[in-house]
Amino acid sequence: MTNLCGQQFWRVLKNEAAQVASDEPLLASYLHACVLGHHNFETSLSFILSTKISDDVMPAITIREMFDEAYMMNPSILDAAMQDIQAVINRDPAVSSYLTVLTHFKGFQALQVHRLAHYLWNKGRTQLALFIQSRNSEVFSIDIHPAARIGQGVMFDHATGIVIGETTIIEDNVSILQSVTLGGTGNETGDRHPKIRQGVMIGSGAKILGNIEVGRGSKVGAGSVVLDNVPACVTVVGVPAKIVGEPDCSMPCESMQQNVLEDKKAD
Repeated sequence: MTNLCGQQFWRVLKNEAAQVASDEPLLASYLHACVLGHHNFETSLSFILSTKISDDVMPAITIREMFDEAYMMNPSILDAAMQDIQAVINRDPAVSSYLTVLTHFKGFQALQVHRLAHYLWNKGRTQLALFIQSRNSEVFSIDIHPAARIGQGVMFDHATGIVIGETTIIEDNVSILQSVTLGGTGNETGDRHPKIRQGVMIGSGAKILGNIEVGRGSKVGAGSVVLDNVPACVTVVGVPAKIVGEPDCSMPCESMQQNVLEDKKAD
């Protein structure tokens, strides 16, 4: 699907919502509250996310004000959200509409909640950021430290059980499947978590531990345990992970090819 942005993106999203509301009347009031009753993408997104993570202590209206502030002060958060939706559309053959990602995909939603927590962390509001992280973990079963730095065009596929540590860096255009851990190796302090470069795909259940780098365009096979740096443009598999070949394309995050046996074999 062609990449869209700004008002064009919003028009397509509203048209999708109107069509679904017409086809399935039981969802009409829900879609009006989430999409059709809003004038732009940011108010729709802030409503959906604040409703999801609110609780009896922190009402949705209070959380929504935080999102609205973040979007006003840092519009790049919204740009990232649109790129994240587009990434899912381009990479997941089971998805054919922007609306589906926005309203139903918890990997997308959890990533956008993290962007709020990260904004608050960078503003020095660390306790509030940790509260948002906690609610994110409770609601979506995804645990991302507020300080972790995550680029745009990132897809958390299925997403349950993803854990991302404090000093992790995930660059643009990365795909991560369920039960992946980007963690440390002990109780050391300082820079202690992985750096995931552009184009990487990390298979389900993989554990990448320590202040190590997974190079641009590489692939980590499902269930692997990565303890050392991974060069660019290779496939690693196993416990501990070893180089077994090369991905069949320069951007494994886009092809989402899970069968590492189909990759070019290492010499």
